[in-house]
Amino acid sequence: MVANALAIARITSLFSAVMLFGSFSLLSAAVFVILDAVDVALTEAAVGAGISTILMLATLARTKSFSRWRSIAPRPLALVLAAGVGLLMAYTAQDYPRFASAQAPAHRHVVPHYLEEGPKETGLPNVVTSILASYRGYDTLGEVVVIFTAGIGVVALLGLSRSPDRPPPLPTGAGAEADPRRRAKNSSDNPGRDTRTSR
Repeated sequence: MVANALAIARITSLFSAVMLFGSFSLLSAAVFVILDAVDVALTEAAVGAGISTILMLATLARTKSFSRWRSIAPRPLALVLAAGVGLLMAYTAQDYPRFASAQAPAHRHVVPHYLEEGPKETGLPNVVTSILASYRGYDTLGEVVVIFTAGIGVVALLGLSRSPDRPPPLPTGAGAEADPRRRAKNSSDNPGRDTRTSR
C-alpha cells in the first residue's frame, strides 16, 4: 500500500493514477477483511474501487490524460517541522495500548455494552449494522448526504453531452428567428424564403 501511494504521487499519467487509486481501495478492503470487518470492506470496495473510479474515469474523458510535473524548491523549515511532528507522534504513541489488545480501555467498558446489548436494543443480529444504522444513524445519514451532494456536484461539473453542431436551447417563448444559426439553416433549406424580420 505504501508503494502504491508513492506511485500515485509520482506518476504523471492520470489514467494510471486512477487505476492505482482503485487498486489502493481494493488493498484497503483486503486489509479490512483480514481484520474481520467485512461490512467495512464491502463499503470500501464499492465506493472506493467502484463508484469513485467510475467518476474519475468520467472526468478524465473530458480533461487531459497527463499532468505536468513541476519541480518544487526544497523548504528546510517545512522539512524540520514535519520531522519534529513525526518524532512527537512517535513518542506519544508509546503510551497507546497494543493493537487489538483486550485490555484497552475501550474494550473493557464500551465494547461489551454494544456486543451484549446491541442486538437486544436494535433488533439487528449484526453488531456493525446495528451500530451504523441505529446508534450512529444520524452520522450515517450525514455521510450519505455528503456522498449524494458530491455526486450531484460531479454531474453538474461534467455537464450533459451536447453535439457541437447542436445549438443550445432557446429561452422560453423565443422562436427560430432568435437564433442566427437556426435562421441560416432555414435560409439554406428554403432559398426562396426571406427569413429576415422587418422592423
